[in-house]
Amino acid sequence: MRRLPLLALLFLAARAAPAAGEVSLEERIITVSERVKPSVVFVQAIVRVNDRKSEVTGSGLIASADGLVLTNHHVVERAEKVEVNVPGRKQPYAAEVLGNDKQTDLAVLRIRAEQPLAAARFGRIEDVRVGQWVLAIGNPYGLDGTVSLGIVSAKGRNLEIPELLNDFIQTDAMIDRGSSGGPLVDLEGRVIGINSRGQGRGIGFTIPVDTVLDVLSQISDGGVERGWLGVSIQPLDRDLAAYLGMPGTTGVIVNSVADGSPAEKAGVRAGDVLTTFAGTTIEAEKEEDLGAFQRLVARTAPGSRVALGLMRDKKPKTLEAKLATQPTVEPAEADSDLGFQVQEITENLYRGQRLPTREGAYVSFVAGGTPAAEAGLSQGDVVVKIGERPIGSLADFRSASQAAEGEERVLIHAFRGTDLRFLLLKRSGKRAPASEPASDAQDAALTPSRDD
Repeated sequence: MRRLPLLALLFLAARAAPAAGEVSLEERIITVSERVKPSVVFVQAIVRVNDRKSEVTGSGLIASADGLVLTNHHVVERAEKVEVNVPGRKQPYAAEVLGNDKQTDLAVLRIRAEQPLAAARFGRIEDVRVGQWVLAIGNPYGLDGTVSLGIVSAKGRNLEIPELLNDFIQTDAMIDRGSSGGPLVDLEGRVIGINSRGQGRGIGFTIPVDTVLDVLSQISDGGVERGWLGVSIQPLDRDLAAYLGMPGTTGVIVNSVADGSPAEKAGVRAGDVLTTFAGTTIEAEKEEDLGAFQRLVARTAPGSRVALGLMRDKKPKTLEAKLATQPTVEPAEADSDLGFQVQEITENLYRGQRLPTREGAYVSFVAGGTPAAEAGLSQGDVVVKIGERPIGSLADFRSASQAAEGEERVLIHAFRGTDLRFLLLKRSGKRAPASEPASDAQDAALTPSRDD
């Protein structure tokens, strides 16, 4: 018997005559689309990366009638200017980035509208089932109000993206460039997530609604706080557990413990196998399983005292840790008029780049042809002194840079690995700061726009 193509089956299902009192799939899709589209907005951001600017476009969702708008972190990351186009209004609204959360790829904007906006309705993640019909609504490639139909393909997907805490909803509803930040909705018109990224045709990933509402609430209240234990970990698979003489044990192996962290204060050591956290069993056979433990810690309130079950030298042990607030994940940045940019040294940056010190400012970019480049300053250096001013933090860097603005020669002390270098930066005549962005008109000619 010849099988019908999927599109033909969908067409037949949509056009099938409904029973008395029922609504056809086609009518349901039309109704939901008309209900939700007024809440879906078009987001335009002017972002700067190093010394260049470009336009990024994406989608967003009106979360409250008074002007809170949800979108993706990656749509407005490093944005100097953000505008939101609301359906039915010809002119865009200037938007304030109220808060960003890189770990969930979410951002909250605020716009000031003259009248109440069409806010979306939200569903519950526990009601979402694999196989159910869903609609993705957004602005792919700048095409406003595009609707695509699909199903929930899976829940709890971990994409193994560094510093990301999401357990995504997977869907085959199309999520193309520019759809990022738009909603995934069920056939009752309830938002069940914010679309984040596509991965080939028919594979898209959506931030689940419980995560969305939690981040929205925290940013609205002043900022996102997460629990922090202070360990780096790897999975404990069955073969390794058996080799270590602990067959049947599940958990994660502690690779390192951060200095001064809750884990260190509790007595956790490298080589310990964490088996339970606050009574919850830890299981991680593969790298992709580590996300469950990381989310468990992050969702526990800072200041909470938790019991840590572990195996040490093949013997069970219980410790108590008082969780701290997770250190900054996304480093703040600062510019120098001598032609370079720096970032604050976060715990992740310190560990990931194996820096020699936690103090100073990390050089993230050096523009060619500037005093910094000519003196030999390089990306990856750590500035610890400008002139006679020691640099312990980003605030120190900003203060020292401002004080040195009128000086023709500036001596910078910077670590390159474990070597301390002395670099003399010389101003030659009047030079436009390398970090100064071009005008919008100039930049439009130099840097193409992109969609996310």
